[in-house]
Amino acid sequence: MDRNQQLGGLSPRHDPSSRIQKPESAADRMAALKARVAAAVGGAKAKGGLNMPLHPALADLNAPIKPGDSLKTAHGQRSTPDGPESSKRRPSGLATTTQEGARTNPYLEPSHAPTGKARPSKQLIFNQKGKYIQQANALRRQAALEEMKKRIAEQARKAGLEEDRDVEKAFAIEAPPDLEWWDEALIDGKDYSNIPQSLKVTTPDSIVTLYIQHPVAIEPPQDKLAPEPKPMYLTPKEQQKLRRQRRMMELKEKQAKIRLGLEPPPPPKVKKANLMRVLGQEAVKDPTAVEARVNREIAARFEKHMQANEERKLTKEQRHEKLATFKAKDAAKGIHILVFKINSLANGQHRYKININATQNGLNGICIMHPKFNLVIVEGGEHSINNYKKLMLRRINWTESLAPRERDSEQGAAVREWLKAEDERGQLKDLSANKCVLLFEGETKAPAFKKWGSKICETDHEAREFLAQRKMENFWTQAKSTP
Repeated sequence: MDRNQQLGGLSPRHDPSSRIQKPESAADRMAALKARVAAAVGGAKAKGGLNMPLHPALADLNAPIKPGDSLKTAHGQRSTPDGPESSKRRPSGLATTTQEGARTNPYLEPSHAPTGKARPSKQLIFNQKGKYIQQANALRRQAALEEMKKRIAEQARKAGLEEDRDVEKAFAIEAPPDLEWWDEALIDGKDYSNIPQSLKVTTPDSIVTLYIQHPVAIEPPQDKLAPEPKPMYLTPKEQQKLRRQRRMMELKEKQAKIRLGLEPPPPPKVKKANLMRVLGQEAVKDPTAVEARVNREIAARFEKHMQANEERKLTKEQRHEKLATFKAKDAAKGIHILVFKINSLANGQHRYKININATQNGLNGICIMHPKFNLVIVEGGEHSINNYKKLMLRRINWTESLAPRERDSEQGAAVREWLKAEDERGQLKDLSANKCVLLFEGETKAPAFKKWGSKICETDHEAREFLAQRKMENFWTQAKSTP
């Protein structure tokens, strides 16, 4: 049977005649395989498909076979010399070559063949006239604007009108010194550049010696802040019992002195209730005279009691001295400081309460009044500071707006417009958003103020300059940054 008349297929043949034939070359076997594939594709006449693009390995199926391509596969690789192994590794369904020399693809329809498009060339783009001139002008205007801002800021700084955005400059950290103070006695020089040659450790004038220095022991500072021990709490019955025992001992001592003749016996204490029992016969003889006598004794005893109370009562000078002693004792435990920020002090009663309570509690400090906000700094003992803190944060209603009094209206000419309770139209200002905020609470080593006072500052520079004298300008910066 002729090989071209067999049914087209990719399966191997099993007829005995094929096994007895002479061994064929690799080129002949490849040509026979391609012929079978072309016959199978031609007989199937299948149309349609999945409309998929052609695989790159099958792109050269329809290309004509050249004389030198007989030993090349569809992928452009040379086949191995052994023909049977090469035919076994080649999968079925690849492109085949017909007898005319043209390759066909069984999975590609002619209508879906890929068509190449020419790549368009890139056009030249020219810049418009004056483009870079406009950009340069914009940069010049920006530089001029920045220069004007710097000039305005410099003028404002010289005039003392600082803006809120310059607040963070007050928190700038200073550069470390060339030589720390604790190393001045150990280094010969003004910096650390010549170490270890400049160390003064083994020299005769060094502060490091073979001797041990024992510092003088001082009392711990927290001991003076400890509260005094309170006496034992007694119930009312225990208090009455102690009172009876004390009075009994005093009475026995007095009776013993009377028996020894050291004290005269006291006159009988006659009252209207024991009149008949004490006086007896005298009351029967002249009751009117005895009653008058008893009334005089009762009045004398009452006058003596009131006189003793007046003698024990402290005078005005003694009360002030006692209060000053108590404040000094309270301040000796430690100086406490409070810093408050108040939005508005347009209400005159608020200013009065701030001043009078600070004076009565013996506190020192300042109340700085500013058009934007107000700053109150107080310092004193723990007891007085706690009372003033309760006043500022609890007792005063900062949202209350009251009309000025008559005496305040007489002095209205000297009061600033932003400190008046009424606006230009004569209506009360709205203080519904007014509040008091505690900015700082702590202890200080030494008092910064000698007395209590108030000050009006129209500008930030004036307020900072006043607080800088007491090294408290950081409180003003903190108040400006606190919403």
